[in-house]
Amino acid sequence: MGQRQAPCQGLELRVSGPWTTQQGVPRSPKWRNADGTMETIVGESVEAGVPPSLPEAATTMFSCVKPYEDQNYSALRRDCLRRKVLFEDPLFPATDDSLYYKGTPGPTVRWKRPKDICEDPRLFVDGISSHDLHQGQVGNCWFVAACSSLASRESLWQKVIPDWKEQEWDPEKPNAYAGIFHFHFWRFGEWVDVVIDDRLPTVNNQLIYCHSNSRNEFWCALVEKAYAKLAGCYQALDGGNTADALVDFTGGVSEPIDLTEGDFASDETKRNQLFERMLKVHSRGGLISASIKAVTAADMEARLACGLVKGHAYAVTDVRKVRLGHGLLAFFKSEKLDMIRLRNPWGEREWNGPWSDTSEEWQKVSKSEREKMGVTVQDDGEFWMTFEDVCRYFTDIIKCRLINTSYLSIHKTWEEARLHGAWTLHEDPRQNRSGGCINHKDTFFQNPQYIFDVKKPEDEVLICIQQRPKRSTRREGKGENLAIGFDIYKVEENRQYRMHRLQHKAASSIYINSRSVFLRTDQPEGRYVIIPTTFEPGYAGEFLLRVFTDVPSNCRELRLDEPPHTCWSSLCGYPQLVTQVHVLGAAGLKDSPTGANSYVIIKCEGDKVRSAVQKGTSTPEYNVKGIFYRKKLSQPITVQVWNHRVLKDEFLGQVHLKADPDDLQALHTLHLRDRNSRQPSDLPGTVAVHILSSTSLMAV
Repeated sequence: MGQRQAPCQGLELRVSGPWTTQQGVPRSPKWRNADGTMETIVGESVEAGVPPSLPEAATTMFSCVKPYEDQNYSALRRDCLRRKVLFEDPLFPATDDSLYYKGTPGPTVRWKRPKDICEDPRLFVDGISSHDLHQGQVGNCWFVAACSSLASRESLWQKVIPDWKEQEWDPEKPNAYAGIFHFHFWRFGEWVDVVIDDRLPTVNNQLIYCHSNSRNEFWCALVEKAYAKLAGCYQALDGGNTADALVDFTGGVSEPIDLTEGDFASDETKRNQLFERMLKVHSRGGLISASIKAVTAADMEARLACGLVKGHAYAVTDVRKVRLGHGLLAFFKSEKLDMIRLRNPWGEREWNGPWSDTSEEWQKVSKSEREKMGVTVQDDGEFWMTFEDVCRYFTDIIKCRLINTSYLSIHKTWEEARLHGAWTLHEDPRQNRSGGCINHKDTFFQNPQYIFDVKKPEDEVLICIQQRPKRSTRREGKGENLAIGFDIYKVEENRQYRMHRLQHKAASSIYINSRSVFLRTDQPEGRYVIIPTTFEPGYAGEFLLRVFTDVPSNCRELRLDEPPHTCWSSLCGYPQLVTQVHVLGAAGLKDSPTGANSYVIIKCEGDKVRSAVQKGTSTPEYNVKGIFYRKKLSQPITVQVWNHRVLKDEFLGQVHLKADPDDLQALHTLHLRDRNSRQPSDLPGTVAVHILSSTSLMAV
């Protein structure tokens, strides 16, 4: 659920939720679903019936787990067994502090162990299923929906619930039970092992929060308690973001899709592309959820005539192409329907439109196909819809992609750069790192800056920035997210120091008070700078930046504003001038039967920058920039044009640039000349160059 406002100067802030929040912008207290990007890519088609595969990277995703709050599960369990006592967690006690960050609403809560709630308690009853979960009194359908998705992925829930066989109750060994459990979650770039005791909040001997169909099954209640411990208390789960929980369960990257803004309901081509993308995410072990925005408080959890509920998170439990027809005829017909299976965390209240449980449309599908799809007629909260209807009735989809970084894979793999950073405050502008978004031009470049390279002619780049989660406690109150986002700029090919002047903006994320912000973008070869910011200046916080590219990007932070002074500076000199040379293109080059395959080289004091080859044209557009910190001001900058050939490249001409800071003409169109130093003569063609020089090394 999200709405927009444009507070100043063109860059807009999105707020995750439509009523009550920071800076006077409304937000929902029940469920906050971040608005998202609209880009979709044509993915690989996966036929129905192909089982979801275990992600290749799963073996490395969970390789290192850190004890949360330094609580070692094995040591604590051994100590309890030695002392013959049941574990009581001192860091998440059975008190109101673990329930609420403000107030004590509702009846008196009693904390009880599973053995006091029922006979024969179990972690799992008849295995684990998305049907196990039911939302309790806290408004965390977003979390329960994520758990429903998790339950459908054996490879994932066995990581979130480690040693699950050993953690199960054993009636034959009652003395081996210590009342202690542990679970794994991915938080801020690392896997953490969260220890809890088994005391659960109840009213009238009933679990008041997440619970199972079976009274003696407790896996979902215990996972929820561990997650509440991470958040600070149970009340902190009242109103959240499904994307956050999906990421915490997988270590993946969440990609929000705004179905309304993208007009997927009426654009069949975009809808088909999105379905193929979702099919691929699902088949490769990713998790997906869907929701309908609630625009007003009255809309929250309002049931529509079609049976769907507004302001409510649904888990996507299957994505498949369904074959229509019966018998052999079905195999010879090519007609297939794009279908999605969803589940309401309430465990009831289903879609009642076409392809609902009892609708006549199911007669178009053979009995064997229906059995393969697991079609039921129970009001169990799970139902099928065509993807066209999903796009018509739902407003948002969140895809949590498991990014495959394995080197041994038949599927596309990614190179990941992961860097921790922070927005920090300092009186010295050169040390301040909290400058706010581009609306605040005077301080924008004070933000942290990160550089990366795209090394292919064009590459798909995935970028995610995540702020450190804030706990909600009785002492500190609600842990609010900062409004965050980032901009990406194409910069000089040889840049090594921080940006101080606006350059071409290659891409930009939304700005939203969500825990993470994601962007998928296609960029041409070159060097780029990412500037992550808070929306307003003067806010401090930590963040994690993740950059995924097809080949290593050499992503790193830019820390220095200008070349440093060293012990060699007095001997070798220190730069007196900075010059940015932007070669736009050329015209009238010496032609060949197939056209010139030209490139340019910019040279200055031993440093050089080379452009990509522009094939088959005598009027190439190079659009290449170089930045040079110059010590020998009398030595010109040289721009050479070459024709790329198989055996030996051909020289097409060059120009010399004085690049004087007093030259008020920025754009120069110069005739190419040969390399004869005595009497250079003109050669065919001109080159267009934009020059910026300054005696201030922080001018560019």
